[in-house]
Amino acid sequence: MIRATSKGFRLHIGFFGRRNVGKSSLLNAITQQKVSIVSPEAGTTTDPVEKPMELLPIGPVLFVDTAGVDDVGALGAQRIEKTRLAINRTDIGVLVCESGVWTDFEEKLLAELRAHKIPVLVALNKTDLQRPNTEHMIRFEQENLPYVKLVATTGEGMDKFRAKLWEIAPAESVEPPALLRDLIGPNETAVLVMPIDKEAPKGRIKQLQAQSIRELLDAEASCVVVKDAGLQRTLDNLKTPPSLVVTDAAVFDQVARVTPDSIPLTAFSILLSRLKGDLVAQTRAAVTVDSLRPGDKVLVAESCTHHPIEEDIGRVKIPRWLQKYVGGDLEFTTVKGRDFPQDLSPYKLVIHCGACMWNRQEMLSRIAECHRQGVPITNYGLVIAYSLGILERALEPFPEALVAYKEARQEQLEAVGISSLADLDVIEMSLVN
Repeated sequence: MIRATSKGFRLHIGFFGRRNVGKSSLLNAITQQKVSIVSPEAGTTTDPVEKPMELLPIGPVLFVDTAGVDDVGALGAQRIEKTRLAINRTDIGVLVCESGVWTDFEEKLLAELRAHKIPVLVALNKTDLQRPNTEHMIRFEQENLPYVKLVATTGEGMDKFRAKLWEIAPAESVEPPALLRDLIGPNETAVLVMPIDKEAPKGRIKQLQAQSIRELLDAEASCVVVKDAGLQRTLDNLKTPPSLVVTDAAVFDQVARVTPDSIPLTAFSILLSRLKGDLVAQTRAAVTVDSLRPGDKVLVAESCTHHPIEEDIGRVKIPRWLQKYVGGDLEFTTVKGRDFPQDLSPYKLVIHCGACMWNRQEMLSRIAECHRQGVPITNYGLVIAYSLGILERALEPFPEALVAYKEARQEQLEAVGISSLADLDVIEMSLVN
């Protein structure tokens, strides 16, 4: 049973700044709990400290308290790296500084947050010890940079702090993007195919599956949940065909064979690409599978940790399907969580899980880094569907992605001297005959 909103669906609010400016005191003040250790000694916070809560009127949020960016020594460098990784998943950045003090550290932090296009709120803390600098505030106002004056240790200014967070919160935190509710109309039916394997949470269903059921109920739609083995029986028993079938990508091929072509079909991980990533860009990247050659290196990235099973989708099934498609062995490297190579140049393709436990900002940051290094990044469900020859069908519910797929395929064909998909069909038929 799902009792609380998972981290992946919470607005991430990160606290950044130098050591001892009051980041941990601010976290304790806003949550009204002793979440972070507070000490006069610099560098008390080491790894990022997380605290979920319901912050009205925003809703479910996750506060992230980070180590000071002016930390020193070998361990300090590692703490700073952890802080920079936290920026990748931040939806709102709170730049905490001492009232009247603005150094190169604050300037560089502000530039980095802005480079990630993250809304920033400056928290001028310890105003009981020193008045804010008028020139600083004039500059903030000229740059439309929100700021608030605080005394975190006493809670002074917390109401204004909450109000400012609400003011700069991204639009999707007020009205979250749809997972699938926009694909199903009232009184329509969706069938969710959910195989239960050893990786499924014991006694529960996965967060993404629970979220899908909730969205369908909110849309006044009906929902039928079935394991892959029972799909044919379910379709036969329904008086009216479902408006959509959504499957776990691990059984995409079996479900595609059973589901009539007249019924729209997609996968949970493709829904996640739209919700958490960039479906159009990741669709175009899936088509680059055709450029893979035996011996090429492929990076498989998992956002969460789990115990791999014998038929693990990322470690066994995807390599099997891809190598069959390519016609030879590929070299696969698997990484977990936030472990991700800084240098992606050895890899021809990155295949990422749906990132169901991450927020969208973190997934978009990873996609942006791949694009910066010129390495295509796609998604489990997209690459599985492409290697099985059913990606066009799986994209039918998403017109923009379907157009991107057809454009990418057309560009591919023209690169090898074939003018159109129709010409390719003729060539393939002649080869068969």
